[in-house]
Amino acid sequence: MNQDRRYPIGRFEWEDGLSEARRRELIDQIAELPGQVRAAVGGFREQQFDTPYRDGGWTVRQLVHHLADSHMNGYARFKLALTEDEPTIKTYAQDRWAEMIDSRTAPVEVSLALLDALHYRWAMLLRSMSAADFARKLDHPEHGKLSLERLLGLYAWHGRHHTAHIAGLRERSGR
Repeated sequence: MNQDRRYPIGRFEWEDGLSEARRRELIDQIAELPGQVRAAVGGFREQQFDTPYRDGGWTVRQLVHHLADSHMNGYARFKLALTEDEPTIKTYAQDRWAEMIDSRTAPVEVSLALLDALHYRWAMLLRSMSAADFARKLDHPEHGKLSLERLLGLYAWHGRHHTAHIAGLRERSGR
């Protein structure tokens, strides 16, 4: 595991020209995320959910709610790019979302259940996509034109990234 607690699995790196096998691997990572997050937080006591995963970082509760927020946006972005010609997507202020009352206080189970349902549908959609579908693009205001193939890699990494934050805290706290 990487020593930088901000990036326990390393920084994200864009991948292009994915093989069908690599796409399947990334889709499997997206499909498996809800169970991995549940396992990472399994047995936590309520006060542990309000523990930051690192100094200056979000709490475990905020991380789990952030995954749901981010991946809802990701799923919608895939649907937009599959049904529109290079749509311009809306960004969102993730740090501000993480400070909202629901992200700071809602039971973690709410977002775990959301991730279960969302990732079930997302994986179903991803498994139905052709190579041509993965080549479709959207316009991100900060990153320009991005293919769905690139976004597949990003969201698979994103889930592993935050799950590793939680696992790292668990390991450091001896739980």
